[in-house]
Amino acid sequence: MAAGEFPDSLADVLSVVPRLIRRRLRAGLTTPRLRGAEVELLRLVAARPGIRVSAAAKELCLAGNSVSTLVNQLSRAGCLRRETAPDDRRSALLFPTAAARARLHDWEARRSALVREQVARLPEADQAALAAALPALRRLAHNLHEEADGT
Repeated sequence: MAAGEFPDSLADVLSVVPRLIRRRLRAGLTTPRLRGAEVELLRLVAARPGIRVSAAAKELCLAGNSVSTLVNQLSRAGCLRRETAPDDRRSALLFPTAAARARLHDWEARRSALVREQVARLPEADQAALAAALPALRRLAHNLHEEADGT
């Protein structure tokens, strides 16, 4: 592979793998499916209960009005609870519902099992190469996130 082709090939693979994982996991859903941005927001809120909409937007690198739309959709679906911030009545704090936590737990368990199964099918050399690439991929993600934050 020519050096100039590597970044494009990497970007292609990095976008295809999560899409294929989501597609495989959707097949076993018993509830209406959530879009990728909805899942990302739910995962963030579950990890940081009480996060403000503005902080969630910044963390996810999305516009505030986009996150507000997602919050409205997830609230109607019974996945998010919104509370008025005590220090600023114009601001909302977000909390996952018990149903959302259960749904995320199920999704993450199924995702973990799927990825474990697929990685186990790879030759040991490929497994080692993927493990060795994780630190570099984390740095790439960190750099992309920092650049999106403007820092």
